[in-house]
Amino acid sequence: MLEGHPGLDLIWGIDGIAKAIGRSVRQTQYMLSRGALPGKQVNGRWVIERSKLVKFFAEDDEAAA
Repeated sequence: MLEGHPGLDLIWGIDGIAKAIGRSVRQTQYMLSRGALPGKQVNGRWVIERSKLVKFFAEDDEAAA
């Protein structure tokens, strides 16, 4: 966690993001590069805030209902 941001829980790297969403590294890379996931690159490395990822998928579930 970052100092001064106690609730910030980051997932770093495509491998970690892929594991968190249950997809392959290749699928995850594609989704990130197309903007289909709420991640961004920091010094060439992908990162996603876990709460934004959860919210992203929760919104998809609500839209399908």
